Amino acid sequence: MIQPFRLHSLPRQAMATAQALTIGNFDGVHLGHQRLLAGMARCGLPRSVLTFEPLPRELFLGNRAPIRLSSLREKTATLRHYGADQVVCARFDTALAALSAEDFVEQIVVRRLRVRELFVGHDFRFGAQRRGDFALLQQMGRRHGFGVHEQPPYLLDGQRVSSTGIRQFLEQGDLAQAARWLGRPYTVCGRVRRGDQLGRELGFPTANLPLAHRPLPLRGIFAGRLYSPIGHWNAAISIGLRPTVNGKSLVLEAHCLDAESPNLYGKMVGVELLHKLRDEEKYPNLDTLIAAIQQDVQNVRQFFSTHDIESPWIIKAR
Repeated sequence: MIQPFRLHSLPRQAMATAQALTIGNFDGVHLGHQRLLAGMARCGLPRSVLTFEPLPRELFLGNRAPIRLSSLREKTATLRHYGADQVVCARFDTALAALSAEDFVEQIVVRRLRVRELFVGHDFRFGAQRRGDFALLQQMGRRHGFGVHEQPPYLLDGQRVSSTGIRQFLEQGDLAQAARWLGRPYTVCGRVRRGDQLGRELGFPTANLPLAHRPLPLRGIFAGRLYSPIGHWNAAISIGLRPTVNGKSLVLEAHCLDAESPNLYGKMVGVELLHKLRDEEKYPNLDTLIAAIQQDVQNVRQFFSTHDIESPWIIKAR
């Protein structure tokens, strides 16, 4: 996975060239974000993205903040995939939150990042109390010699594509619609850890991604695909607490179909979620659980027998 540069410790070469910049949360890097990155290419300058960690809403709302669509690493890799030459992460703390809009532009956009062309979304707000807007950016651009460009809302079927909408689709289990707004299937990335080996004992070995510190906007049993450095496989995927065995921590478990227990321990993998089969359930005993898993695996095979996957990003029904 690609790591972002940290704003406070940018290497000299990262600041040596005038650049095009966009600023925002970019949670999920959906079609609207991708359109913004594509628009930046027309100016012919290196494309940089400034994002934040934690996200501003997480500082202000704490545990009440909406669940993220993507981790910082996932977001960075996806931004690079869609054309960003550089991703810079600023620590969003009380000091940055209190910085006036004018000081934000002068200290970060102009002096630190040497921006020549600035691209923002139609609803971009910044600075203390969110007082900075597009009009102020235009004024500051004239003063400091950089251009400012506003990206209009990206509409799909008459609806504005947004991270909030995608989160709602995922919560409802509508993975197909979420994929349309993302421009790709919803994917969870992480490093495979050794679990309690229960899946292996039950006859269904799994690659486990602990999620105790990474809540997801959906749970249940899914058909999907697992991508790793040593191969990729169709998979039956569970996201939940494993209530039948009194699990306490959220975990993603992927059982790779038609694979002889690939050794994925310690490897970074990506798990695409393509279709939700059902919600997680608590069963009275292990035999009932095993029967349910067998049915899930059969249903996953049925899903792939009726859908073609042309690439990691495109799924079509036959």
